Amino acid sequence: MQTKIKKMSRLFTIEVIKLKPGNHFYEFEIGNKFFEEFEESEIKEGKLRASVGIERASSHADLTISIEGTVNLTCDRCLEIFSYTVCCTNRLLVKFGSVHDESDPDIIIVQANEHEIDLRRSFYEYILLSLPIRRVHPDDENGKSTCNPLMLEKLKEYIVEDRKTENPEWAKLKELVKN
Repeated sequence: MQTKIKKMSRLFTIEVIKLKPGNHFYEFEIGNKFFEEFEESEIKEGKLRASVGIERASSHADLTISIEGTVNLTCDRCLEIFSYTVCCTNRLLVKFGSVHDESDPDIIIVQANEHEIDLRRSFYEYILLSLPIRRVHPDDENGKSTCNPLMLEKLKEYIVEDRKTENPEWAKLKELVKN
């Protein structure tokens, strides 16, 4: 997933080379400014916390990244904004070496001249991957939609009108199938 980043920031970096072998823990706050850095982000608002546990060894670092919080999404059905809860955990392996290889998105190679890793892109991708494909308001406790009722009525009107006027192309296809 190729995403352009507008500006550079050191807020989401860890100097992994300087870490001594053992366990380390970091926390990062992810807010609206974070999403502004990604030009084509469909998420404009959110409030999340990323927790990063690092198990550092001499040749690599194993990161466990947990992200929890909420983001505001546009409902695919009624087009209103709603709050969606994000909760995901992912692993990222950081290897120390001289060969730059991007074939596996779950492995980052840190070269000798690099001293830190920037986790912004990983955080962003993990958040996006945790979102459902179909983004609609959740149903209430009675199983009823919480979408804007006026918009749902408008949609029903258009669907009924669409069914009344049959597309001539479909009529031709139906005739072909009959023969």
